[in-house]
Amino acid sequence: MNQENERHPITRKRVVCQILEMNAVTTRQNLECPVSGAEALTVDIYYPPDAKKEERIPAVVFVLGYSDTGFQKMLGCKQKEMESYICWARLVAASGLIAITYTTKAPMTDIHSLFQHLWQHSVELGIDESRIGVWASSGNAPNALSVLMQQTGGIKCAAFCYGYLLDLSDNTAVADAARQWGFVNPNGAKTIADLPPDIPLFVVRAGGDETPGLNETIDRFLAEALGSNLPITVTNLPAAPHAFDLMYDSPASREAIRQILGFLQSHLFEQS
Repeated sequence: MNQENERHPITRKRVVCQILEMNAVTTRQNLECPVSGAEALTVDIYYPPDAKKEERIPAVVFVLGYSDTGFQKMLGCKQKEMESYICWARLVAASGLIAITYTTKAPMTDIHSLFQHLWQHSVELGIDESRIGVWASSGNAPNALSVLMQQTGGIKCAAFCYGYLLDLSDNTAVADAARQWGFVNPNGAKTIADLPPDIPLFVVRAGGDETPGLNETIDRFLAEALGSNLPITVTNLPAAPHAFDLMYDSPASREAIRQILGFLQSHLFEQS
């Protein structure tokens, strides 16, 4: 049995929202990104159909919180090879933005190496390094939050789908889930106050999500973020399960996906 046949069915699930322009997206695959003292990361870059060679286009980085080493053993492929990531990247590129996915062995440090690489090679890659967004879901969200806290140069917005966020008010759901599922949780005792106050956030909550403690972390995060008057937008899908973008084929899911794309477009294309 070959590796493709050994892939878990979830890795073949496509996003429930598709648009025609996705088929015209162009890609540069498996570009190398050096990592100090380790094997290079490989990066896939998705370009809009009408991208011109001399253009500098805003980009969205799909931040990962799981190591591909364990992920590939468990599900049979690297995360960037999942149909869900390919679909999301194509949706973002079809919306006029560059989309970036990558491999990772050490998620907490690799993401910073990736950003440094994107900034240093932005001209040849056609990226506007002053306008970058991040996207993360589920157990990948804590690492994306840490990026906002540590490395905000050029980052203009962030979108989170059904993600574990911060352990607040003595809650331990994120730490517990990280131990159980193997994603990184760099934020420890971090609070809402550690987030930059000027980076707009978009949070999609799946009301039917039964993942232990996940919605509780979202609810506490939203309450404190609003209490701190952060620029945050929330969409709640009352009946949607975890991974609604793959598992809940409905008008509500498709509308939420379009809202995420619109949010990224709005904040990455707006003029400073």
